[in-house]
Amino acid sequence: MTIGNPTPPLVLVFAASDPSAGAGIQADILTLASLGCHPLSALTAITVQDTVGVDSVHPIDAGLVERQARTLLADMRVEAFKIGVLGSVENVVAVAHIVADYPDIPVVFDPVLTSGRGDDFSGEGIMSAMCEFLLPRTTVLTPNAPEARRLAGCRADEDEPGIDLCAQRLIAMGARHVLITGTHENTPEVINTLYGRDGVLRRDCWERLPGSYHGSGCTLASAIAGYLAGGASIDNGVPNAQNYTWQTLANGFRPGRGQFIPDRFFRTRSGGDKAEMRQGGGHGDGR
Repeated sequence: MTIGNPTPPLVLVFAASDPSAGAGIQADILTLASLGCHPLSALTAITVQDTVGVDSVHPIDAGLVERQARTLLADMRVEAFKIGVLGSVENVVAVAHIVADYPDIPVVFDPVLTSGRGDDFSGEGIMSAMCEFLLPRTTVLTPNAPEARRLAGCRADEDEPGIDLCAQRLIAMGARHVLITGTHENTPEVINTLYGRDGVLRRDCWERLPGSYHGSGCTLASAIAGYLAGGASIDNGVPNAQNYTWQTLANGFRPGRGQFIPDRFFRTRSGGDKAEMRQGGGHGDGR
């Protein structure tokens, strides 16, 4: 006789703590829970920050990061990994070794290089370690355009063809898929482009919302991990995650003096379906 209900999809998150819960591991947990997953967490760093910016980052010892993760993995079956801020070269290497032991589990990697205010999360040493150790283990890489340029060594003044070139370089470094988001680009709509080994797989265009958001990238990457954990393909999971993320932003709120925070539980609020009811949220050019 089986006791208990079926286990929801389990997603193991490697990320830093954000006490504002706008971004970081708190944002990942909120996102995954709202999508019906059970989030597991391996904390990589403690940050001092609010909705305005980041004051400091304090990495967790790499040995402790590894112990957190391997203890969970020895006990439970994980369906996806999501990686965010790691805080040190040692943590990058440790996490890369962990996910390498589970080659059949999809890895969604959000290579957070700076905060929304521009506070640096990842120096040159961490970026080099990401490219060497983590990109070859990554199923879906989710940089914004500036992050893609920095990781790939493209010039900041390159236009859309330059973004395509950056994606090609990131694919060549080992990432199986790269979703470059266009929130930082000077375009009327936000254009997110998914790349694979054969080039552009799809471009999705989204209404550009007013305001600045804290944790939009964490939300998107976690949503992709959640959909993949639930059995979705890349072709279905990536656009569904974008739609969910856009809705969290459209329903976002401003609890402090800084950026808006996405409402990951917008469906549970009174009138929380307003984003779903709006026309023209997103349209894709699947290829």
